[in-house]
Amino acid sequence: MTTTSQEAFLRAFHAERPAVTTDAFAGARAADGRSSYEILRDRVAGHGRVLDLGCGDGLLLELLARTEGRRPAGVDLSPEALALARRRPLPAGTTLAESRAQHLPFADDTFDACVSHMALMLMGEVEQVAAEVARVLRPGGMLACVIGGGAVGGEAYELFVGLLRSAIETAPAEQRIPALGDRRTRSRAGLDSVLAPVGFAPVDWETVPIDLSGPVEQVWDALAGVYDVGPLDAATVESLRADFLTGAKKLTAPNGVVPCGMNVHLVTTNLTANPQTRPAANATASPKTRPAANPAARPTAEAATA
Repeated sequence: MTTTSQEAFLRAFHAERPAVTTDAFAGARAADGRSSYEILRDRVAGHGRVLDLGCGDGLLLELLARTEGRRPAGVDLSPEALALARRRPLPAGTTLAESRAQHLPFADDTFDACVSHMALMLMGEVEQVAAEVARVLRPGGMLACVIGGGAVGGEAYELFVGLLRSAIETAPAEQRIPALGDRRTRSRAGLDSVLAPVGFAPVDWETVPIDLSGPVEQVWDALAGVYDVGPLDAATVESLRADFLTGAKKLTAPNGVVPCGMNVHLVTTNLTANPQTRPAANATASPKTRPAANPAARPTAEAATA
């Protein structure tokens, strides 16, 4: 499966559900009460120029922008998601660009930090993504990502994943998603193998359980946003929903809350290489020939969460 076909799938999916990631994760909380977006925001505290790689509808950009003097920017494949980001209270001059991460429309050393929430793990040609992030970061700049880490276990997410796998196994080929991203981005050693060659230090890797518990319909809505559900026909989705609701009854607490936990990995690293020793970005898309970001375009068979 080519990167082009992967990205075509992602564009089509997010055209239908441009805020799907925010819908699932904005209200979910870690043990300390923060959302995964807030955890990522706090990890880049003290950095002024911050790029959100795969910014979606702009929730993380909005959180970043609440720090006075910060200058955020975002890129995403989805024009529909970027249209929602334009409605957020972002600083004047905030740049949001419809762009591939493999060819970022920014000059060298533009940013102090780069963040990515549930997006890096979906990107093809990940070596080129890493090279581009290294190029647009200043020496010493930080990369901080949230990456999906699977079910906590014994709760509704694990139930859902098992049912979804069974549904996918019996679905025709045209109702299955393409393989998304690069498996190396889902492990510490794998990420180091991608990031080290372009000058990043060994990653710091922290696993954080995120609580998505709630009433059963709320939990279903959050989990049904995974990419794998998108191509399934209506009858299959309804059967999956019915089986999930039945199974969830056995998990439901007396107060009506269905326990649902998902692990995420919080990954951070810094660019340590001297800029003269960093590998150059793709010579066919050098910084001098890349288009400038468009100010008018301003304000993701373990189920891969969108």
